[in-house]
Amino acid sequence: AGRLVAAHGAPLDGGGPAGLARVFPEPAALLHLDAVALGMPRARARTIETLAAAALRDPGLFRAGRSLDETVGRLVALPGIGEWTAHYIALRAAREPDAFPASDAALLRVAARLTGTRPNPADLAARAEAWRPWRAYAAQHLWAADAAHHARAASAALAEGDDDGA
Repeated sequence: AGRLVAAHGAPLDGGGPAGLARVFPEPAALLHLDAVALGMPRARARTIETLAAAALRDPGLFRAGRSLDETVGRLVALPGIGEWTAHYIALRAAREPDAFPASDAALLRVAARLTGTRPNPADLAARAEAWRPWRAYAAQHLWAADAAHHARAASAALAEGDDDGA
């Protein structure tokens, strides 16, 4: 994402918070990507181009207010967009409070830590039914828990290294 923004994002006038210098590119800027220069697989570049073209054809593609099923359905109809991506876009861009990317690796990892058994995406989706209509909030909470777990583990590893004289 950083390379994409650096290559195609417009400069942010006066600089932004935390040193941000560019905004995410407008769809028109993403119609003809050089996958090699961006260090991404060609298939991913084609998917981004397809999504950008769809956003130009339908400026309301990411608009909040549609049903989750309609939003996800419109997105998965695009080549290269699967369920995870559609739910992630619905969660982030369309602000859909019930979106839930059940195949997300971090969500599956946290569920495994909580239950002792790594679920498959269908099992996690079934578990998440109890969280409707706020599954996106649950996903955000689980992502934060995963990040905190990794931060604690990294901190513990550094502390352990200090004890060894490293």
